[in-house]
Amino acid sequence: MSESTEVIKELLESINIDNGYRNVSLDLLEKGESRYLRDLKVNFNSTLSSEYLTAKEAGLLGVSIAVNNLNKPLTEFYSLFSEKSGATAEEIAEAAACASLLSSNNVFYRFRHFTRKDKYAQIPARIRMQIMMKPVTGKEFFELMSLAVSAVNGCEMCVNAHEDSLIKMGTKEERIFDAVRIASLVTATGKVIY
Repeated sequence: MSESTEVIKELLESINIDNGYRNVSLDLLEKGESRYLRDLKVNFNSTLSSEYLTAKEAGLLGVSIAVNNLNKPLTEFYSLFSEKSGATAEEIAEAAACASLLSSNNVFYRFRHFTRKDKYAQIPARIRMQIMMKPVTGKEFFELMSLAVSAVNGCEMCVNAHEDSLIKMGTKEERIFDAVRIASLVTATGKVIY
C-alpha cells in the first residue's frame, strides 16, 4: 500500500467513512502521491479542538460550514461529533439553520455592498431572522457561527458587522480568528471529501 493510500485510509477512518471510499479529488491526490494528503489529515484533525472553543463549539461550527457547503459526509460527521461533545438536537439544528439564514443574508448584503446605491439600503430586506433574537446556542456563539459562514461566503459587509458585534460583546479576537480558521479547514476538507 502506498503512503498516499495509507494517509487517505487514516483520514477517511477519522471522518467515519469506509476507507474504500473514493471520488475524483481523492483519486487525483492518490495517483499523484500528493504530499498534501498529510497536511489535509492534520488540518482536518485540528478542526476538532481549539484553545478558544470547546469541542462542542468546534463541532457546531463544523456542522454550520458543512451544511453551508452542501457537504453530506462532513455534515454527518460534525453532527455526530457535536452530539458526542454534548450538543443537543436543537443546537445542531440551529447550526444548520444558521448556515441557511446566513446564505440568504450574504447574498443580499453582498448585493447591497457591491452596488453601493443608497436606494437599496433604504428598501427593507424583508428577510425573517427571528432565530437571531434568541438562539439556543446563545447570542455570542450564534454571532460567531454567522461570522464564520459569512467569511466562507465572502460577504465583507457581513463579516465586518458580525466581527464588530462580537468585539462589542467582549469576544476575544483569538476566539474569532480560530472560528474562521476552523471554517476554512472544514471548507478545504470538503473539496476532497464530498
